[in-house]
Amino acid sequence: MSSAELDQKLEAFRADYERLRREIGKAIVGQETVIDGVLTALIVGGHVLLEGLPGMGKTELAQTLADVVEVTFQRIQCTPDLMSADIIGTYVIMETPQGRRTFEFQRGPLFANIVLADQISRATPKTQSALLEAMDDTAITVSTETFDLPLPYFVIATQNPLEMEGTFPLPEAQLDRFLFKLTMERPTAAQVEQILDRTTEAEAVIVQPVVDGQRLLEMGEVVRTVGIDSDLRRRAIALAMASDPSDASAPEPVKQYVQHGAGPRGAQALILAAKTRAIMAGRSAVTADDIRQVLAMSLRHRIALNYEGQAEGVSTDTLLEQIASKW
Repeated sequence: MSSAELDQKLEAFRADYERLRREIGKAIVGQETVIDGVLTALIVGGHVLLEGLPGMGKTELAQTLADVVEVTFQRIQCTPDLMSADIIGTYVIMETPQGRRTFEFQRGPLFANIVLADQISRATPKTQSALLEAMDDTAITVSTETFDLPLPYFVIATQNPLEMEGTFPLPEAQLDRFLFKLTMERPTAAQVEQILDRTTEAEAVIVQPVVDGQRLLEMGEVVRTVGIDSDLRRRAIALAMASDPSDASAPEPVKQYVQHGAGPRGAQALILAAKTRAIMAGRSAVTADDIRQVLAMSLRHRIALNYEGQAEGVSTDTLLEQIASKW
């Protein structure tokens, strides 16, 4: 690909990304970092764990995302009695016009391009595993048959950070399947006023579709054409490895409070997020600042605290800041 062709593709990427951001911004007030994280994961083919208190707009963000992209969308309301077959689908007996009875597979809500798993921690581990298998393989196996899921395929799961009773927190190995963990912050007074203007007045907010699924796949390919210096990539790998207490470069707080840190998926998330950020900054190559800016959302859920860290209430974001300060 020539330099001119690459510049043209990057410019088209920026234009579509900005249009997506503007349309989502019509319905979602503030939360720019979260919106960028969700869009990045959708484009590069990852999945997102979205955390926030009730009423912060988690579900609204997912539904708005589905409105601005011309793809199929399904919402799964996770509850303790939700079964794997409820989200995957099941075989049912159907009668043909000739009067014969056959088994036919009825597809569940996982067979959509964008899937919202609302309050994922309320689902049982068995149901969570079915969802995470779909995220990993972009396919589902039922009995002896394997069904491919549509592309692009994007799961956005939400959870309440304070809810404990009646929940089944995701194990670390399953958390690692999410490209990013994003946190929706409490809005300011000015932002609440904007929210009220949009939700309590007569005029309804309407968002328009911007791109289709094929364009999303093309944008994902563009991200991977962005360059990164080999030395900078090795430094990004070192950042991810320093989050594990067994690594020689890990700072003392990591060795004291962390049970285990990020693996290869963490480094993948760092690089893909940094490449997307570089495009939106008008560059065709990643800088060190790009990696620093995406560090928290890429690695915070991949750091498991030990008992001491949990008892002390240590923040994984704080640990990542200490790692980055020695970079």
